[in-house]
Amino acid sequence: MVNEMEFEKPVIQLRNKITELKEFTKKSDVDLSSEIEKLEARLQKLENDLYENMKPWERVQVARHPSRPTTLDYISLLFTDFHEMHGDRLYGEDEAIVSGIAKFKGLPVTVIGHQRGKDTKENIRRNFGMPHPEGYRKALRLMKQADKFGRPIICFIDTKGAYPGKAAEERGQSEAIARNLFEMAGLSVPVICIVIGEGGSGGALALGVGNHIHMLENSTYSVISPEGAAALLWKDSTQAKRAAETMKITAPDLKELGIIDEIIPEVKGGAHKDVKEQAGNIGEVLKASLEQLVPQTSEQLIQGRYEKYKLMGEYTVLDEHTRVNS
Repeated sequence: MVNEMEFEKPVIQLRNKITELKEFTKKSDVDLSSEIEKLEARLQKLENDLYENMKPWERVQVARHPSRPTTLDYISLLFTDFHEMHGDRLYGEDEAIVSGIAKFKGLPVTVIGHQRGKDTKENIRRNFGMPHPEGYRKALRLMKQADKFGRPIICFIDTKGAYPGKAAEERGQSEAIARNLFEMAGLSVPVICIVIGEGGSGGALALGVGNHIHMLENSTYSVISPEGAAALLWKDSTQAKRAAETMKITAPDLKELGIIDEIIPEVKGGAHKDVKEQAGNIGEVLKASLEQLVPQTSEQLIQGRYEKYKLMGEYTVLDEHTRVNS
């Protein structure tokens, strides 16, 4: 199997063995049904043990799977009447971010998301899902339009990070990301963010300031990649697995820390195993979020967003006496 992951090999080997026995049974008069049943029971237990107790590095592998569903995959399954809009009206079009207007169960919404490719040609076209500043400015243009017309905003996050090249920096990459953070904080409409793959650094956060933040079960959300963290901490990027264990970048970790609101269950083995079922899981959570947020006033939405981010992390407020004597 071309896209099999290292940790899945025991499951795949056992599944192949069962297939071989079934094929042998068809071609011969030997009855192996009892042996096959035992192996199938063993396979089910192995799958349950493997996929229900995944380690951080294994979740990183699933989040990076080349067949993992993208923003456009989910748009086609969750929304109707999607009309994509292009360009930032300042420099050009960036296909690493897709954005447009659509309907979710009849409700007009604005949809924005990172978009990577599934093969080499598309990855080059999409810049491997790493936006330039014009991508973020395009996203902000659509957000302001949504704010003007009262449409909820739904953001799909899936990027290794913003493009770090010279051209992007020359065109104001840092300012574009910072501007999005600032503007998103004050939007008067509901903002729902869903991490569907990798959520890397400021490139992810530029679409991630929302009232509700959800994550697919096997997605990751971090300030830096495990390889980058390993290179900084131990001067050895091959220690990425070790870094992933300590960085708290998985959905269960971030739920416990209060960074995200809800973990969206994934299909056993990862979202790429059944895209339609996975889209259904996302749709249920999205529907619940909209039902909760749409009735709120603009003031409530902005205040709720403020309170949400204010509670993240730990800090101590010092009084005047303590500051003077510290």
